[in-house]
Amino acid sequence: MKGYCRSLYIFVFIAISIQSSGQNGALSTLLSDSSMMHASVSLYAADTETGRIILENNSAKSLIPASIMKLVTSAVVLELLGPGHTFRTTIGYTGSLDRNTGSLKGDIILKGGGDPAFLSERFADHYKDLISRWIDEIKKAGIKKIEGRIITDDSYYDFQPVPAKWLWEDAGNYYGAGAYGLSLYENTYEIYFKRLPGSNSPVISEIVPEECRSELSNWLVSAGTSDKGYVFAAPYSTNGWLAGTIPENLGGFSLEASISDPPLLFSRILHSRLKNEGISITGEPATVRLMKSGPINNYSAITDAVSPPLSALIEALNHESINLYAEHLLKELGKKFRANGSTASGLEVIREFLEKAGIEMSGMFIEDGSGLSPLNSVNAKEMTALLKYMKENGKHFSEYYSSLPAAGREGTLKNVFRDQVFDSRLSAKSGSMTRVRSYAGYITALSGKSIAFTVIINNYTGPSKNLISSIENIIREIILYN
Repeated sequence: MKGYCRSLYIFVFIAISIQSSGQNGALSTLLSDSSMMHASVSLYAADTETGRIILENNSAKSLIPASIMKLVTSAVVLELLGPGHTFRTTIGYTGSLDRNTGSLKGDIILKGGGDPAFLSERFADHYKDLISRWIDEIKKAGIKKIEGRIITDDSYYDFQPVPAKWLWEDAGNYYGAGAYGLSLYENTYEIYFKRLPGSNSPVISEIVPEECRSELSNWLVSAGTSDKGYVFAAPYSTNGWLAGTIPENLGGFSLEASISDPPLLFSRILHSRLKNEGISITGEPATVRLMKSGPINNYSAITDAVSPPLSALIEALNHESINLYAEHLLKELGKKFRANGSTASGLEVIREFLEKAGIEMSGMFIEDGSGLSPLNSVNAKEMTALLKYMKENGKHFSEYYSSLPAAGREGTLKNVFRDQVFDSRLSAKSGSMTRVRSYAGYITALSGKSIAFTVIINNYTGPSKNLISSIENIIREIILYN
């Protein structure tokens, strides 16, 4: 009997050891890797129903989260505004219209309503050829001559489109596009290059759209095969410069840059299109910011455009990690709940929501909606607590969950987590910037358990692909051993 009990004890001990090794082996391997010598790792995984801790490491340590910050913004926006929330952009006119002569003694007004996706190619089927349709509506209104200007009212949000805590290196590039009262084309334009024979200095061959052309000092060099070129330009500026290196083989190469003044660009585009249609305009394109005139509320509406619903915008936001959308939605929170469309007001709303949701805020330092600022700092435990809150208490969890890319198939996870074990078992948001890699989302274990997790790693060395492989191993073990 004693021998039997001893054998049983040994069997149980071995079984527990195997399970423990399986659960923590990948994490231990990661932490002991030489690439982690100077790194910080904050990790937390918990059962969404019971709250039982599945895996934990430095979970209270605040680290730079990168783009998983978008999970915070999208959660708060969905819960407070609802998945059906939309944005409206309106066109109208001021002054008097003589319908006999078609002469408008006044201005055409483009009233921005904060739509982050306005005229985006991503939603081309939604907007279709909107500018042509608006021109047709102007003609139907009987306007043949405009004794005034095309004015964009961009006062819906404040006139500080880029969060103050962003890096200067980011602001001129497509991923650093700011949020304006009227944005268009995701506030991005393309700069195409060609190289002259015998020179390693590429020259600009084309700007798309052409109306975005400005003074850009070109210090780019053609070298190597990778893109390390940057555009340096501030919001509302009329000049900037290009620096860094772009591939030697330029064949169709382009840099995507942020439009410095989207509201003015839209005025210019409509001005040009109307003149091409034979409608004369006496004044030059303008915006209320440039005019310092304040909002234009007394005008006759001609037509408008309504954005896709918030659920569709958030799906694009989290699938493709679009910083612009996050910053728009942050300002929308400020506009709706503080009557002030600013980053600061939006952050007040987010902090208030998180506190009411029971999130411990002492280790949560939030400076923007997208995670682009390196001054953001959060910890894995409280990020996971938010994910758990959304699963248990979120009014719109289905839309929230569907906004996360499926492992190995969608968005920023399309080329990672491709092992069969992750299929239909992992939906998560990724985050990355220099020396930062993070993932957060939901895991369905083989047992059927629903697990929320967050892993944030800062200041690692070595190739990112090796780190991603290590994270895959950790999540694989969570799936297999729970």
